[in-house]
Amino acid sequence: MRIRFARWRALAAVARLAHRWSRSGTRRFAWSARHAGALAEQLSAPAAAVTARRALRTVPAYRELVGDAGACGLVARRPGDWLAALPVTSKRGYVDRFPLAARCAGGAIPRSGCELDESAGSSGAPYTWIRSEGELADVHRSLALLARHLLPVGERPFVVLNAFSMGAWATGTNVAIALRAIGTVKSCGPDVDKLLGTIVLLGDEPAYVVCGYPPFLRTLLDAAVERGVDLSRLTMYGFVGGEGMTEAGRARLERTFVRVWSAYGASDLDIGVAAETPVAVWLRRQAAADPDLAQALFGRVDRLPMVFQYDPCDYFVETVDRELVVTVTRPMLSPRIRYNVGDEGGTLPFAAAMAACRAAGLDPAEGEARPFRLPFLFVHGRSDQTLSYMGANLYPEDVAAGIGDSRAADVLGAFCMELAEIDDDEVRPVVHIEAPAAADVDPAEVAAAIRRRLATLSADFRAALDESPAAGDLRVRLWDPGTGPFAANAGRIKQRRVVPAVAR
Repeated sequence: MRIRFARWRALAAVARLAHRWSRSGTRRFAWSARHAGALAEQLSAPAAAVTARRALRTVPAYRELVGDAGACGLVARRPGDWLAALPVTSKRGYVDRFPLAARCAGGAIPRSGCELDESAGSSGAPYTWIRSEGELADVHRSLALLARHLLPVGERPFVVLNAFSMGAWATGTNVAIALRAIGTVKSCGPDVDKLLGTIVLLGDEPAYVVCGYPPFLRTLLDAAVERGVDLSRLTMYGFVGGEGMTEAGRARLERTFVRVWSAYGASDLDIGVAAETPVAVWLRRQAAADPDLAQALFGRVDRLPMVFQYDPCDYFVETVDRELVVTVTRPMLSPRIRYNVGDEGGTLPFAAAMAACRAAGLDPAEGEARPFRLPFLFVHGRSDQTLSYMGANLYPEDVAAGIGDSRAADVLGAFCMELAEIDDDEVRPVVHIEAPAAADVDPAEVAAAIRRRLATLSADFRAALDESPAAGDLRVRLWDPGTGPFAANAGRIKQRRVVPAVAR
């Protein structure tokens, strides 16, 4: 076993050297992504195994968790098999069980050089995450290099308008720091007036990059029309994250924006796990138009996933019970080993995806002449029956409490919810509720009751609502019992609370 780990350590060292080399400049970053993806995939599992073994030695909480699972004496020929015998970690099974210090290397919080950020659960009690100065600098460098690849940096000055929520949340502050490398940054938060005011002030000389949640970009466009601000003369790009985006919605935004790119990450996992690239967007659009291709790529056709690419030298990604399980192989103060954030999805090697496209009669070169040959990460959405909107998680339990607060609670039946396209591809959370046709129910009153309850129970919903009124634009639709989205409940022991998204 020692000989195997010595070999795995050597491969892990190669992975770290490859990572450092690729992050040392824009050209090296692009060259590595275009030519070294297959090698990186081979290095990923050994790097993850070495990371896990290091955590067993240095992180008290992880050592106790693995010991309790009876996995301390693992023996395996391949690093992937060795890892697969380790327990899957999550908020409930790991984070809730051990204090923050015990989950850090050395069993203590360093006195300096760290950053804390938060995410909130349905109870409103925040989860706190810790990151070292070194790992944050690595994330900032990677985000900046990716932005340089996706944007025509150098042609004209860039102004980055950061509309992500600011404060204790990881995304907003780190996007601001990272994108200073490409231009001037103003962190407005999701404040339409401040953002439009900056555009009016600076005019059409610079190109703009607007960063925020996908619905905010649509809110910005609508507000500009209402206020008489002409955005058509500007050169604008969009960077979004925090939730999915339909291709129809992207097309609507790209009537004004030159391009809109999305990224994937999570506060409790890592900030920038994967990102859209030209070939990833092309692949998703081909799958949307061809159900057979979608089946070949993603194993299903009922839901079109978001499609990203990721660096296997940084992340080893498994699929366990259709959910993504990620090991971060970069050095972390609080390591994430086989961590399940609760997202349903999977991975696909670049070569396999391109072979499926050729079998469908497509030319992969149409996606991008010189694509990143990195594996694809596809994400169908949260598997824990929540909806994510404007950075806030909407939980069925909280929605149920809001329905109970409404004046018509006694006549309302089952409910479910979805993110639905309304009003020309605008996406909003919609709560569907069964109600007898003869009942006197005001959907607006029920929606207001739900909104009040969410604001009471959820800290991240309160923050989103304070920063952007659009976060509270929740709709209610009434249905006769057993019709519409409730027809599928017949014979079901447990009612489905989230309507599956349909591929568009």
